[in-house]
Amino acid sequence: MRRLPGLTALLVLGLLSCTSCSRHAAPTTPAAPAPASAPGPAAAPSTPPPAAATAQSETEQAISAQESGDGAVNEKPESSDLSLERMATLPADAQLPGGRWKPGVNYDPVVPEQPTSVEPGKVEVIEFMWLGCPHCYALEPSILAWLKGKPAYIVFARVPVVWDLPHRAHARLFYTLTALGPELVEKAFDTIQLQRNPLIGASDAESLRIGQAWAVQQGVSAADFAGAWNSEAVNAQLQRAEDLVLRYRVQTVPSVVINGKYKTDAIKAGSAANLIQLIDDLAASEHRH
Repeated sequence: MRRLPGLTALLVLGLLSCTSCSRHAAPTTPAAPAPASAPGPAAAPSTPPPAAATAQSETEQAISAQESGDGAVNEKPESSDLSLERMATLPADAQLPGGRWKPGVNYDPVVPEQPTSVEPGKVEVIEFMWLGCPHCYALEPSILAWLKGKPAYIVFARVPVVWDLPHRAHARLFYTLTALGPELVEKAFDTIQLQRNPLIGASDAESLRIGQAWAVQQGVSAADFAGAWNSEAVNAQLQRAEDLVLRYRVQTVPSVVINGKYKTDAIKAGSAANLIQLIDDLAASEHRH
């Protein structure tokens, strides 16, 4: 994404209202966007959801569109036809689960399958997200409710995308706040989406200053925030996030990957509730194996 002219607010506030986000182009003003088509079978909503506590029907409408990158990754994503062709040739013990959910419709295989970071007997579930994405925020109530009762064998992790400057700044903020207290991430999410305060600037130094000032208001010391922001641990997490985004060819958020083998989202599943059920079903199938 090229550096936008003018005030920091023009750089980042406009991003919070868009329904699709390219790495090399972004709205230059925070004005509400014109209706646009989302990168999926459903049409984009004209306005983002007003709050995390939005009613379920409104939540599902909001996530019918997703934030997207422009596909500028190291490897070109495979076509759907090629992915489906490879699915058909999978050995019997690696066939995708059938029944209610249709491969190539409700979820896609990850080709090639990727290694996970969990111990044997566990199933890894990754949500790729962005703090500046209203559709990720709309999905948040469903994710938080699911986490309270998910099967113990599921190991869940959020991975922020690092497509470009605003995404990387938000990713650094995400990992910094996670290190200081996971509850701070939810507070920051609320601030960004409800107050339309992006909590980042046009440079790393400005993002540090803005994030630090906000964290101090939450009771975090300025020194602790700066220490976490510049830490090797956060740098390593950013590098890992970038690697995962490339390996899974993440083009839209929110997207969910199950055990390095299946990728899906709320559009493919049909609703937020369906997405949660699909995650559970795919994870259960993996756990049985």
